[in-house]
Amino acid sequence: MLKEYIEIKDEVKKALDENKPVVSLESTIISHGMPYPQNVETARKVEKLVRENGSIPATIAILDGKIKVGLNDDELEYLGKAKDVVKTSRRDLPFILSKKLNGATTVASTMIISEMVGIKVFATGGIGGVHRNAQETFDISADLMELANTNVAVVCAGAKSILDIGLTLEYLETHGVPVVGFGTDEFPAFYTRKSGFGVDYKVENTKELAEAINMKWKLNLNGGIVIGNPIPTEYEMDSDMINNVIENSVKEAEENNIKGKEATPYLLSKIKDVTKGKSLEANIKLVYNNAIVGSKLAYDLLNSK
Repeated sequence: MLKEYIEIKDEVKKALDENKPVVSLESTIISHGMPYPQNVETARKVEKLVRENGSIPATIAILDGKIKVGLNDDELEYLGKAKDVVKTSRRDLPFILSKKLNGATTVASTMIISEMVGIKVFATGGIGGVHRNAQETFDISADLMELANTNVAVVCAGAKSILDIGLTLEYLETHGVPVVGFGTDEFPAFYTRKSGFGVDYKVENTKELAEAINMKWKLNLNGGIVIGNPIPTEYEMDSDMINNVIENSVKEAEENNIKGKEATPYLLSKIKDVTKGKSLEANIKLVYNNAIVGSKLAYDLLNSK
């Protein structure tokens, strides 16, 4: 039944059939997270890094109402330029498919599709979470519920720093989602290595991490795992400066009544402009770093007990 709606790229299908490591990649970062041409250049480099570190990349998107698991070069280029691509989370999937539209997958929908086809590891930039002032707006990303229910390990540079990181971690704890620091005791904050909040467990390498993840799923403890992989030190931004920019951008978004799925792209664009592109460079570098760790993790998941 699902075959009617899903098209798996030959390279990805072969890897899955032969039980070889595959890493899924989202497409919202291409269509809504970065400007052209950096978005397409980044997507291509991320796929290259996944391959160089032992796994097969599977960038996921919806084109003309069909789920694509693995994109070719023309499809990546199209996603980077097109203006009619809908930011697609769990609630949007049935409508984007039935209306035969184009959709860029978020963390939540990428996890859903990854589980459908048997991909266990997903590398992204940062997860969504509880937005600032959520006690009034109830603005909480669907990514968090997906992490609570869907068996995919997510390598990220923490939660996007436009969010309330403390409340995001509390939400994940309530739903039993392990939050792991990759080589760190502190949960990273996207543009910076430190957030002021701890992690549940620190791991030093992907082999140790793979053993814990395999144990989790062997015990039928459903749900994902958040692997906080800090941005490399040389690309980290000054925390006081970036937090000041974020606070001002959040205030401006509130004044302009920008919320829901429009909030994150607006805030990231605003931050890029104010930092004169430095935040975009940091974003790109942390995504590369996550792709490398994700690729090694996918390999070790298949080769650990």
